[in-house]
Amino acid sequence: MDAEHAPGTDDAASDADDSSSPFGGSPPPLGLSLASATVAALVLLPLVWLVRLAFDVGVAEAVALSTRPETLEVFANSAALVVAVTAASILVGVPLAYLTVRTDLPLRQFWTVAVSLPLVIPSYIGAFAFVTAFGPRGALQRLLAPLGVESLPRLYGFVGATLVLTLYTYPYVYITTRAALKSMDTTLVEAARTLRHSRWEAFRRVTVPQIRPAVAAGSLFVALYTLSDFGTPAIMRFDAFTRVIFVEFNSFGRDFAALLSLQLVAVTLLILAAESRIRGDEQVYGGGRATDRVRLGRWKLPALGFCGSVAGLALVVPLAILGTWFVRGASNVGSETLAFDVSYVLNSVGVAAATAAVAAVFALPVAYVAAHHRGTVATLAERATYVGYAVPGVVIGLALVYLGTSYARPVYQTLYLLVFAYVVRFLPQAVGSLRASFLRVDPKLPEAARTLGRTPSGAFRSVTLPLVAPGLLGGMALVFLTTMKELPATLFLAPTGFETLVTRVWSAYSQGYFGRAAVPALILLAVSGLSMLVIVSQEGYDVK
Repeated sequence: MDAEHAPGTDDAASDADDSSSPFGGSPPPLGLSLASATVAALVLLPLVWLVRLAFDVGVAEAVALSTRPETLEVFANSAALVVAVTAASILVGVPLAYLTVRTDLPLRQFWTVAVSLPLVIPSYIGAFAFVTAFGPRGALQRLLAPLGVESLPRLYGFVGATLVLTLYTYPYVYITTRAALKSMDTTLVEAARTLRHSRWEAFRRVTVPQIRPAVAAGSLFVALYTLSDFGTPAIMRFDAFTRVIFVEFNSFGRDFAALLSLQLVAVTLLILAAESRIRGDEQVYGGGRATDRVRLGRWKLPALGFCGSVAGLALVVPLAILGTWFVRGASNVGSETLAFDVSYVLNSVGVAAATAAVAAVFALPVAYVAAHHRGTVATLAERATYVGYAVPGVVIGLALVYLGTSYARPVYQTLYLLVFAYVVRFLPQAVGSLRASFLRVDPKLPEAARTLGRTPSGAFRSVTLPLVAPGLLGGMALVFLTTMKELPATLFLAPTGFETLVTRVWSAYSQGYFGRAAVPALILLAVSGLSMLVIVSQEGYDVK
């Protein structure tokens, strides 16, 4: 594939010998560089607070805190969790993508949607459901008690956190891999088969290199989500970075929490570097041609069982538990449970829509520069956007509380600061989607518009922007979806009296009123599901 595209790249460079030529490896124009650098600086702003606290601690104390056994244990726990969840997500997401794109799997359209839907369920709601269903004195335990089963294997800890996080993050790998498989020219696989390669060898030597960047991109999101998630480790009682940081903040251990947060950022940078090496140079544009699908034969039933098991665990368990909570809540509390205030929905949808719009504006210069230009500015700006995604929402929330009260009083306790916190957290989702869309645009198209007299910005508006619009919309939908589910930043930065669906769910669960959590949780899933429909309808991800 690289060899096939190399001549096109050379031609573009030679045909347009100026600094603005796309894919030419030249530095970006000054305006784009400044825009990208500004976005990167804004995203990194909350980290200034962490660095300042770390400096206040002092070198000797910082070294002592960072090397004590408890710190090393937290580091080892988090590293093990990230590796396990990422590996498990690849093992689940890649086969599901292959089955729903390249095989004659029965009910393929149904499974395409069903195995995507876990993305709309917040992992902390999944953790609630699994603890309620499979924990001590849970639903399964009560069901098996008459049969003499007195206890079940322990769900809490590393195993439970890995299971729950895998079930609600594998769709990142599934979605990106599926898009790559749909745009892949499968005649290359058939050519390998004519050279007497087995089906497995053809997959390993032809398909894997072409989907590797997509798998790496999805794995990056899984790793960063796992590293930054607070709800699941807290509910599963597993001492990962986020849980210990939250505990230290609440027990006035700000110094230790700040140092742990900086270590978390360092781990994030290592993950980004590893992903960059794995992804390689994936300048792929243009569609492919599909051939006949692979016949599963005797593997049809195991494939159906695999899809059904994943969808059943990830979807049926939480929906059944939420339904049980709703019925019990209605019978115990009566009309109080059903008296749901619609303002919770309007607040959640409004702030998520505003975040998606701002993230799209921020992502445009960063993604364009990252896709079309080489150099330090392009690389650093794109990589910087990912840092905020890995920093826990609780850390960003507290950092912005400090910055707001110290340096930005007019925006403190306003929706502006809340939206900014969300943008810092989820900007890479818009950047990643847009960057992939820019890479698929043949650079000769905007060049042709320029030869017809269009300015660079005019060629971008009339040619490039319409072509990347599906990716832009998909990225906005993904930002909207994850903003709807974000909990810690909302708890810290929401204006007084501004309640959303997630704050209602957390409040009800924390107080033990499970019935009151059911309605906002179910509405949250429904609204998130609508945004998921937008994602699955985008280019390269239709359910055919």
